[in-house]
Amino acid sequence: MDKLKFTPKSTMADYTIFYTDDDDDDLSIFTDAVESMPQKITLQTYTGGDKLLHAISNNSSPAPYVVFLDLNMPGKNGFDVLEELRKSDSQKDIPVLIYSTSSEPGIIEKCRILGANGFITKPVLMSDIIKSIEHALQIDWSKFIPTKSNFVLKY
Repeated sequence: MDKLKFTPKSTMADYTIFYTDDDDDDLSIFTDAVESMPQKITLQTYTGGDKLLHAISNNSSPAPYVVFLDLNMPGKNGFDVLEELRKSDSQKDIPVLIYSTSSEPGIIEKCRILGANGFITKPVLMSDIIKSIEHALQIDWSKFIPTKSNFVLKY
């Protein structure tokens, strides 16, 4: 089976976001946030790391513009998923934002070292969730280089 190759969009009109989290409430809130936004966004949600990896490697799925990835999941956690994506020639360039309740510096640094493109501590307010998604969509991921100073995304 052929693998999807990440290709950044040249037009920023339509987006596909993949979001993986084992918490149904978080998935529902994120979905509500996306649905309230004016941009044309296709959101694909997954309840675990294996399901996300399968979707990314499955030709029937569009390549994501960005992946929002929770860390704490049973089975393949966010660290495992990130490592697998970064080891894959065809998937290593997919932008991955860690979207976690954690704000612990050691965890953030581990995500940066493993190759995440950014880190967002899950917001509580719906308006802040929307701002975090909008911020992620405004970044040209083909040119963005994560550094210690820009890795934690502020919105």
